[in-house]
This record gives sequence, structure tokens and C-alpha cells, in this order.
Amino acid sequence: MENASNDLSAFDRFDRAILAVLAEDARISVADLARRIGLSKSPTQARLRRLEQTGVILGYRALLDPIRLGLDHVAFVEVRLSDTREAALRAFNAAVAREPEIEQAHMIAGNFDYLLKVRTRNMTAYRRFLGETVSALPHVANTSTYVAMEAVKETVLGVET
Repeated sequence: MENASNDLSAFDRFDRAILAVLAEDARISVADLARRIGLSKSPTQARLRRLEQTGVILGYRALLDPIRLGLDHVAFVEVRLSDTREAALRAFNAAVAREPEIEQAHMIAGNFDYLLKVRTRNMTAYRRFLGETVSALPHVANTSTYVAMEAVKETVLGVET
């Protein structure tokens, strides 16, 4: 683990077990985590600290239920830019990062430049967000929207949400 790799196989079974348990329950105590993975508390705590310090564990957060929060409208938006030079991409990326309705943004190699996952209250709110915000993002030439009817599977590193 000294050479932080992007490959999960670089971690031993204890590191993988720590990550799996935390992905399910990040509020678990170190003592309970140690018990679950079969190590004593001190080495578990040291491994946990190392995973945090090397950036494998980026942080801890609560998973919120968007449906219960009234945010049950999901749309995927293909975005084509009018300019794809590096400065234009940086401007677009920075603007996207400021919009809370955009849950995910991925640069795509294909017939369009970005795929956005947008979550709003309803179609009316989405239409407003598309017209007033997405279309006004830097260098947006055009968009295509696909509305999700149902989330069949959503995972965060193997943990279904």
C-alpha cells in the first residue's frame, strides 16, 4: 500500500474489508470495525488513518434519500459545447461544479462532450433549470435530455443506495 495504486488489488484483505464495511456504515466505531475485520483496534486504526491520509478515503457523509426530499425527477443531459479548447472546458467544469442540481458531470468521448445527471423536484423545475441554467453554462451549443422513469440500480462502490 506504500505506492498508492488506483487498483483495489493493491490493498490487502484487511484494507479491502475496512473499505467494504465503511462503504456500508461509515459511522461504525473503530472497535466495532476492528471486530468486523478480525484485527485488534490499534492496527485497524492505523490502517484507517493511512487510507485517509493517502486519499483512498476522501471523507464521510450521510446518504440522503432524494425521493423523501422531494427531488424525484432525474434527467440525463447530453451537452455539446461550441468550444472544446482547454480554457473552455475549465470554464464549463467550474460552472457545473457550482450547480447543486447537477449531481454528476462526466466528460464523454463520443458524439457529445458531457453527460450530466440532473435532479429536480419535477418536470417544471427541470425545464426552468435547463433553460435558465444549463443552457447558460459557458460554451453550451446544444443539449439533449433523457428523463429517467425509474432507478433500477444505483451504487456507490458496490453499495446500493
